[in-house]
Amino acid sequence: MILEEIRRTGAVQVHALVGRLGVSDMTIRRDLDVLAKRGLVEKVYGGATSVVGRSTHEPGFEAKSVRALPQKEAISARAAGLIRPGTAIGISAGTTTWTFARFLEDVPELTVVTNSIQVADVLRSGGRTDRTVVLTGGVRTPSDALVGPVAVQTLRSLHLDVVFLGVHGMADGPGFTTPNINESETDRALVEAGRRLVVLADHTKWGVVGISTIAGLEEADVLVTDDGLPEDAVETLSAVVGELVIAQAECPEAEVRA
Repeated sequence: MILEEIRRTGAVQVHALVGRLGVSDMTIRRDLDVLAKRGLVEKVYGGATSVVGRSTHEPGFEAKSVRALPQKEAISARAAGLIRPGTAIGISAGTTTWTFARFLEDVPELTVVTNSIQVADVLRSGGRTDRTVVLTGGVRTPSDALVGPVAVQTLRSLHLDVVFLGVHGMADGPGFTTPNINESETDRALVEAGRRLVVLADHTKWGVVGISTIAGLEEADVLVTDDGLPEDAVETLSAVVGELVIAQAECPEAEVRA
């Protein structure tokens, strides 16, 4: 509840939470300490504020993995249906793509190239013998992406059928962005290696702008998002992306095409 309130209003005050939740001042402060240590909020005098909005802020993998879980699962279920057996795909780093990787267990004969240690672990743990997983080298970021010249050089030598890209933010103008400059270069190389680009981004990414652009909105052949996306964003994105797929968070199998 504290996280949702901060995301809705941008900030919370301890005394207001005490009255609303009927718990002690110390309980609220301990909760804020835990959230701050996980990178989910920024503590200030008398309360806490959102960490979203700084173009270079990059939460760790654990911090991001608990955000918008129903939406990520709905998006992942829909995106998994876009993959044909026997294809070569690329999967970028991130918690949305990590969630997406868990939905690939039933897709046979895949070759997967990724710069994510977490994604590679999920795919390896599935135990399929008809799957090839290629993990690029590189320098590890706070979000567990492997980036830099080694990763870029590897990706530039490959040719993939489809690339599935997770992003930090998406906005009209800046496009799809990340708070890590090195990661943007690696992600661009991954995008260029694919014949088609599918972007996976829940509604909370709309209006968020990282310091570096990965790709323009118009470069997405498909954008899979969720039904929390505002109407103005639906209109904007429908006009520029190749196909906008909106997954229903309460029913992952349902979808709306725009």
